[in-house]
Amino acid sequence: MKKNMIHGSCLCGGVQFEIARAVGPFELCHCSLCRKASGSAFVAGLGVLRDDFRLLQGSGLVKKYEAPVRETPPAYRRCFCSRCGSPVPDPFTDSPWLEIPAGALDDDPQLRPDKHIFVELKSSWFSITDDLPQLDEKALVRLRRARAQP
Repeated sequence: MKKNMIHGSCLCGGVQFEIARAVGPFELCHCSLCRKASGSAFVAGLGVLRDDFRLLQGSGLVKKYEAPVRETPPAYRRCFCSRCGSPVPDPFTDSPWLEIPAGALDDDPQLRPDKHIFVELKSSWFSITDDLPQLDEKALVRLRRARAQP
């Protein structure tokens, strides 16, 4: 493993990856799909450039789930380790951006979450108590279009 890389892995250690740098965004997503996929109030997703990501082991263990498209593409996709079920990055995407499930990181990415997204869909039992910006879907779409992000 290279020095200064940020490493990550699944629960069983079968899938291991590294990233050269985390560029963000670092979003806390409250949509119902992310909540169901994680079993929690939100998913912490860290944006990285595809060229900065490298799968070290476990490509045969990575499985992908694609939910039916509800309104417009892209489809909701989640990759996971088929042995332990942990969420893992999608090593097969051809997108220039990759979302890293922040809980899979073994090292500090040196970034902190910068916003909550899809807050109109958050769980009624969860309260957002920090000062991060809270974006609904419309505000998020406007922001991403302005910044040319996925």
